[in-house]
Amino acid sequence: MAATTFLFVPGDRPDRFGKAVACGADVVLLDLEDAVAPAAKDSARAAVAEWLESNRAMVRINAPGTPWFAADAELVAGRGVPVMVPKAETPGVLAGFREVVALVETARGVEGAGALAAVPSVRRLAFGSVDLAAELGVAPEDREPFAYARSRLVIASAAAGLAPPVDGVTTDLRDDSRLDEDVRYARRMGFGGKLCIHPRQVGPVRAGFAPTEAERAWARRVVTAGDSVSVVDGRMVDKPVLARARHILGE
Repeated sequence: MAATTFLFVPGDRPDRFGKAVACGADVVLLDLEDAVAPAAKDSARAAVAEWLESNRAMVRINAPGTPWFAADAELVAGRGVPVMVPKAETPGVLAGFREVVALVETARGVEGAGALAAVPSVRRLAFGSVDLAAELGVAPEDREPFAYARSRLVIASAAAGLAPPVDGVTTDLRDDSRLDEDVRYARRMGFGGKLCIHPRQVGPVRAGFAPTEAERAWARRVVTAGDSVSVVDGRMVDKPVLARARHILGE
């Protein structure tokens, strides 16, 4: 799963499902969890079930231990759709699904990231920065408290052979520069995608995770130099550098 843009749409707003698909996000996430009030959980699940009869999307179910988890799990299992499991902490829970994005958003989940990534059904880790911020008592906009957590997810993903993890949401929908900065930071930390909460975020996120023209030009010079150790732009090029260049070029 190499997607870079994951767009949430509330599960109780079926009028928005088609619009979410039309905006071009790599993955549309029908959300039964945070976006849906407790009183609307059942109707949201019914709306999502109806949509999935003739369409495909990923579903974020309610967390294990909640009153809605069992019914949500039955919904996705019966239709074979990929699932995002929030508050991911227990490998055994994730193993019960066929294709999972594990949303790590608790201290316990961060500490167990390696075990979560190693579950065969897990295709990707994602970072729930807002919930973790609440648990830690820090501001979700402050990047510094989450450096350790982000690194844990990046290392755990690489060790398990997964695609780079997916970064959490940018909640400020008015500040385009903040979104761009968050994407650059996430990419620098080793993330490979981002959760989006509005269609207008999809384009900037996709562009931000794509290699720049300068990176592509550098990669072409490295590949052209050949497979043996060489010097490009005054710097040594060996096998790991060549591998990175080929990755940038999609080879």
